[in-house]
Amino acid sequence: MRRRCCRTPRLDLPPSPGAVPMATPLAMPSLPRGRRIAALWLPFAALERRRLTGPAALWAAVSGRHLITAATPAALAAGISPGQALADATAILPELLLQPADPDGDAAWLRRLGRWAHMLTPLPALYPPDGLLLDVTGLAHLHGGEAELRAALLSRFDRAGLTARIAIAGTTDAAAALARAGGTEIVPAGGEAAALAPLPLIALRLPAAQIAALHRLGLREIGALLAQPRAPLARRFGTALLATLDAATGVRPRPLQPLRPPAEFLATRDLAEPITTRLAIETVLAALLVTLCAQLRAAERGARRLLLRAWRVDGTVQAIALGTGQPARAPRHLARLFQEKLDQLDPGFGFERLTLEARVTAPMVAAQATLPGEDGIAPESRSQALAELLDRLSQRLPVWRLAPRAGHWPERAVARVGPFEAILPPANWPGPAPRPIRLLRRPLRLSAVALLPDAPPSLLRLGATSWRVARAEGPERLAPEWWRDRPDRPPRDYYRVELGSGARLWVCRAGPPGEAAPWWLHGRFA
Repeated sequence: MRRRCCRTPRLDLPPSPGAVPMATPLAMPSLPRGRRIAALWLPFAALERRRLTGPAALWAAVSGRHLITAATPAALAAGISPGQALADATAILPELLLQPADPDGDAAWLRRLGRWAHMLTPLPALYPPDGLLLDVTGLAHLHGGEAELRAALLSRFDRAGLTARIAIAGTTDAAAALARAGGTEIVPAGGEAAALAPLPLIALRLPAAQIAALHRLGLREIGALLAQPRAPLARRFGTALLATLDAATGVRPRPLQPLRPPAEFLATRDLAEPITTRLAIETVLAALLVTLCAQLRAAERGARRLLLRAWRVDGTVQAIALGTGQPARAPRHLARLFQEKLDQLDPGFGFERLTLEARVTAPMVAAQATLPGEDGIAPESRSQALAELLDRLSQRLPVWRLAPRAGHWPERAVARVGPFEAILPPANWPGPAPRPIRLLRRPLRLSAVALLPDAPPSLLRLGATSWRVARAEGPERLAPEWWRDRPDRPPRDYYRVELGSGARLWVCRAGPPGEAAPWWLHGRFA
């Protein structure tokens, strides 16, 4: 009878032609001591989002079968487990509360939770479907050490009604694996390989087929996998497996993918006591503006888009965004812009943190004011005053200007643009003949009388009102836009007419001369 060997199995496969043999186990170099990652696993996130307590579970249709996808601790204790058939679960626990799973809603909620985590670290990242990764580099000393930092994070999530398991390590993969599979909670720099060794392979989120193949070879723990020569592993399972091991142990750590890049211009205030009044919010905002504008002035830039975030004590995050027509960095001007939007904030039981970020900036060189004793105002000051006025108006009502664009029809020859956008008229715009300054929003249907079918109108009627035409110029024929209009759409013949009262109108006949062609009043000249 052969005695079973208790040593770790080795994949001593014959090397392929041309391969370089590597018989030594994987060497673990020391990790850089700078980066520290806290991984948070929320095992009951989908259930706690719905505030489900007691025996409850979520289900979903998987390959035509109704299966349990998540269960509360009370349901787990009663014998319910994820992956179980829905019929079996209800037979075991008839009073089980069931709700359909909502993966899209859970993903959106996890993203909102990641945005809330910005108050804990400037670089939070998602680890779907139920995890977060926080870059806590340089934060431990603020709490007295990494153990105290981990306890503070657990307390934060517990107050929010969320069950969290937290591990801190030097790589994202190691921290995530330790948080999900248990084991060491705080791993010192360079100790990732030893901390991961007793964990099962599933902790690394390897493909199920790959885990089954490794199990058939007797490799069930990460430590057993690390002890194998790299060349046979790469030949049999591919380089992706080695990349996962290198990322977890720190040989080639994967970079953290934050929700958004760190802000270049950011001002933050953490409040000792929550604030609820408008006056307190304005006071904190004024301090944030002074700090942010000083950063912009030092970089010779101005803000084009600002984002104010407010964290409530209940874990929700509110945001106010505003834009400026030109780069700005005057605290007084920006504070006036926020005055119209602060009513959108609902402090509830209070805000405990406010941040102000310049999301979009542009170069801004300081303009020289007029010298003492000189009369008048410098052109730069006039331009800045106009820009600030337009910014204030934009917070209350839409502000725009008309820009010319290429088009045959007059109503298509202009477009709305921002008040500060550069305007470059197309060639030969608007045409050889004069145009009215303003067109009617909806042209008015007219009745016209002409001496000849193709002659200018001599009498115009609008309803019961008749106008005698004293003078007329035209016609100016405008063809339809063949790339946009129907092929059978008729051209228009425009006339500039002057009435006996002196009013000057712009009228057109839609179609060839004849009684069937309608007349329209399209604009008025000044």
